[in-house]
Amino acid sequence: MSANVLTTKEASIVDSKGQKVLLRGFGLGGWMNMENFITGYPANEEGQRQAIRQVLGNDKYEFFFDRFLEYFFERDDAQFIASLGLNLLRLPINYRHFESDMEPFVIKEEGFKHLDRVIDLCAEQHIYTIIDLHALPGYQNQAWHSDNPTHKALFWQHKHFQDRVVHLWEVIANHYKEHPWVAGYNPINEPGDPSEEMIVPFYRRLYQAIRAVDPDHILFLEGNRYSTEFHMFTETWPHVIYTVHDYALPGFIDGGPYPGISRGAYVDESILEETFLRRTAYMWQTGTPIWVGEFGPVYVGDPTADAMRYQVLRDQLEIYDRYQANWAIWTYKDIGLQGVVYTAPDSPWRKLLQPLLEKKARLGVDSWGSVDTHIRPLMQPLEETFAKEFPDYHPFPFGAQWMINQLVRHILLAEPLLQEFAALFQGMDEQDIDTLMQSFQFKHCLQRSELARILSIFH
Repeated sequence: MSANVLTTKEASIVDSKGQKVLLRGFGLGGWMNMENFITGYPANEEGQRQAIRQVLGNDKYEFFFDRFLEYFFERDDAQFIASLGLNLLRLPINYRHFESDMEPFVIKEEGFKHLDRVIDLCAEQHIYTIIDLHALPGYQNQAWHSDNPTHKALFWQHKHFQDRVVHLWEVIANHYKEHPWVAGYNPINEPGDPSEEMIVPFYRRLYQAIRAVDPDHILFLEGNRYSTEFHMFTETWPHVIYTVHDYALPGFIDGGPYPGISRGAYVDESILEETFLRRTAYMWQTGTPIWVGEFGPVYVGDPTADAMRYQVLRDQLEIYDRYQANWAIWTYKDIGLQGVVYTAPDSPWRKLLQPLLEKKARLGVDSWGSVDTHIRPLMQPLEETFAKEFPDYHPFPFGAQWMINQLVRHILLAEPLLQEFAALFQGMDEQDIDTLMQSFQFKHCLQRSELARILSIFH
């Protein structure tokens, strides 16, 4: 056993002295795996990167993203998290930092530059980190947050993609196997295996491969259908935590009143608790620790609506506290929708993007941060046609309405915006880019004080 590495004992996480440790903190969404609503670009990350490279050229493209990664999380950020009494940062990463599709199995060592830096900054503040592979080659789910430009999760159908992920995790595990402040590895974010037949065999293979390299660190394995379902799981392995995501319906951008009706379902605190217990039933059955890897409302700027969402958050945190669950709220920093830290409205980044952000909102292209109010004349006939012609059509993962939104709003209407987004950076030199990216520095950002206060109470 490596000295000081966390492990599990029955239903608890424990340190090397056998003392129980509750891991509670943030996910660092939008950083080494970017998401459109977090930083403002349209469509998926790879599309954004291609568009910016075409506009800036390779050298300034590299500088653009290096400055972004540097400024998005610095020592001030780690100190702020520690000041709230929290001790965890989940680090979502995109495989593209470590491997190119044109050179599979060839590891890019420079991918560890910023990951090492942030892990060490957190360690200075006694903050544990969990490394989360958020975007896999071939796409492990059907949505933008796996850097998927389509609606197909090809990862589950091609052994080539699976082999690459096993190899990448062998490399990551070897790199961090002695690091005491790395709490563990979260190998696949929100799996979406439509067959339900591949996820457990692949987890078994991945577990064996990682354990051959690193026998000690905890593995955090998520359920199918975006970390909500475990009925296909039939076995447990030592020092493995099975993790859920627990977003509440009233906390979404289109959520209704709380307590009240959201998306056709009544939700109050008792429903939140029932949902949590249903989603964590496998953990109770196996007697293993509980970690809620993602949860958290969005905030729309309306005092009444946001007060309601804060109540959703308080109720969830009280439930997690009651059941001694570990958790990581989504997300730490963004441009104003969900983060506890966010870019100032008068920052260079926000001012530059504002017209595009307004167009994105008008077209409803951000899955997490927009609604389709202004494009109902486009959406309604499609919905009515599907209801009439395909009444039994319920595609994985979340049904016909989700699929229509995915194909029309988040792909068809989003992709043409990539050129408009990239054009905003036309003609910039390195000083311009550096000034722009300083918008993400903690010292230039604002804090959502009520959110910070609530989280500090429940640490």
